[in-house]
Amino acid sequence: MLSKDNRLNKQKDFDGIFKQGQAKQDDFLVVKAKPNQQNISRFGLIVSSRVSKKAVVRNLIRRRLSEIIRLNLDKIKTGADIVLVAKPGSSKAEYKDLEKRILNLLKKLNLYV
Repeated sequence: MLSKDNRLNKQKDFDGIFKQGQAKQDDFLVVKAKPNQQNISRFGLIVSSRVSKKAVVRNLIRRRLSEIIRLNLDKIKTGADIVLVAKPGSSKAEYKDLEKRILNLLKKLNLYV
């Protein structure tokens, strides 16, 4: 689980990222990012009921995304607010595949070293 410092909680933060942030996407994920004025990166995870009607599956995806970010946090550049949005079909992806896709999208946004 990500520490509280590394989590986005406020709706206005999410709204700002969706309005002004850059986005990259693939088959399973959308990653939106916007610079912040802090020396840490903060993350938000969105897994809607369109991904799966079952809360167990949505929570599994959310935990996987959170763990991937937590384990790679030292390689992710600081000073950005990042939102990861799971797309339908991401419930079928394996952990390693999700990890590879997230890191690839972060590289495209110049947020991964």
